[in-house]
Amino acid sequence: MRIRKAGVIPRTYRNLDRYRQILAILFKYGFDSVLERINMASYFESGLQMISRNRRERVAALTDYERLRMAIEELGPTFIKMGQILSTRPDLIPAELARELAKLQDDVPQFPVTQVKEIVEEELHAPLDEFFTRFDETPLAAASIGQVHRAQLVTGEEVIVKVQRPGIRKTIEVDIEILYHMAALVEKHMAEGELYQPTRIVDEFARSIEREINFKIEAQHAEHFARQFTGNKSIRVPRIFKEATTERVLTMEYMDGVKASDVELLESGGFNRRIIASRGAELIFEQIFKHGFFHADPHPGNICILPGNIICFLDFGMMDYVDKRSMEIFVDIIIGYVRRDKEAITDAAMRIMEWEEHPDRRALESDIGAFIELHLYKPLKDMQIGELLRKFMELIARHRLRMPPDVYFMIKALSQAESLGRTLDPNFDMVAKAAPYIKNLQMERVNPTRLMDDIISSSGRLKHFAGEIHDLLEQLKLGKAKIRFEHRGLEPLIFGIYRSSNRIAIALIIASLVIGSSMIMAVPMAPSVVGLSLLALLGYSLAAVLGVWLLMSVWRGGKRR
Repeated sequence: MRIRKAGVIPRTYRNLDRYRQILAILFKYGFDSVLERINMASYFESGLQMISRNRRERVAALTDYERLRMAIEELGPTFIKMGQILSTRPDLIPAELARELAKLQDDVPQFPVTQVKEIVEEELHAPLDEFFTRFDETPLAAASIGQVHRAQLVTGEEVIVKVQRPGIRKTIEVDIEILYHMAALVEKHMAEGELYQPTRIVDEFARSIEREINFKIEAQHAEHFARQFTGNKSIRVPRIFKEATTERVLTMEYMDGVKASDVELLESGGFNRRIIASRGAELIFEQIFKHGFFHADPHPGNICILPGNIICFLDFGMMDYVDKRSMEIFVDIIIGYVRRDKEAITDAAMRIMEWEEHPDRRALESDIGAFIELHLYKPLKDMQIGELLRKFMELIARHRLRMPPDVYFMIKALSQAESLGRTLDPNFDMVAKAAPYIKNLQMERVNPTRLMDDIISSSGRLKHFAGEIHDLLEQLKLGKAKIRFEHRGLEPLIFGIYRSSNRIAIALIIASLVIGSSMIMAVPMAPSVVGLSLLALLGYSLAAVLGVWLLMSVWRGGKRR
């Protein structure tokens, strides 16, 4: 699936019916003022025809964020998926909106089993019974992207078959094109667009959903994940059956386990909740800090527990990589907090975060110091890493800093692992579990081999940079390169000066016409009308027309301000 950006406006308008549907829903939930600000008022009429006055009065009593969440639920799978991702990103959107979007429900209906079988047969290029001796008609689960059925292969293995929802690729592609276009309009016409950069948010979401909608990528993720834990008896990864897997169909080993958060069933089944909590945290830390490839959505629905307290991860649609540099900077933030060192945390934050304008370091450091003091009284074992990191993300968002996607997903995985650990074991201490991995990373930094590798790598980059500087200086010396200075943000001032100079020129012309016509009027001159010079009358008339135009221009300009 190729998702194209807002530059392809003609394609966007070929999907005009969906565009109108989206605008009508936004209008229904009271966002007409926003649509007007981004110059989409021409679509209001179609929106008005679909809404009763009572409906508008009901939603008017809700907050802006409540109305937005309800609109997203009605807009469908693409918007719901995006809203769910944004609900965990208080560095990209206001924290209050993030909390409201966390209420989004992915409540989608099942699609008929006849369509399921048609898709499977079309993808596998064979009748269903060539692959499966049994295919359950009742799905185990239905989500926005796919539907899961239990089945049995002809070779006897029990499997689950994940089948992509019909038409979902086209729906997502169309919706993202429209999102790109609307995001570009928001950035162009609204001051908030510069702050939150909606096109960047859509771009990040598009990359994420493109990976998730291709089941072959999910299969590769599962196999990669399994290789990381070869020989580890505390984890089990479902086997992928490649012969029955395509971009739209995923066939995976069926795991008969207990949902990780089902405390009562775990207790009655004789599982050890403390061991499960400990293993879950250790596995997350190993994924992140040892392998750099981790499950980015380890919520309880994606983890089941097998006999022997074995942890089994499910659904590998959301996986991510984190590089060594990001890992080490993240650890610096954690160590800085433990040591109550606001300077170290600020240094680390400035190295890992992204921004459009350089932040005020003194203000950032002051806020970080206040943040540390607020939590200073808590012993380490009572610190909740997930809650702490969420509040830290809100803090950096106030300084217009953004977190890179890999760091965000790492934080999300750690937060979910901690939440599950505390559900299973009230005395669970995430910080203590993290300590050995943090220590290993610190020790690795001073490893002689690592230091030598870093020196060699840095010298290579320095040599390349010096070569580029030398080439640039040579080009400047030969006159083949030019330095251009560009002033930004002066367009309104330039336009204002241009408009004012035009008005002054018109005013001078009017004055000249009046003075010239008066001089002509004082001298008898043919032709004349009722004894008045026709040329003078024409001059007065033109001056009057220009004067009215000038007054209207001034009045309209003042009204726009």
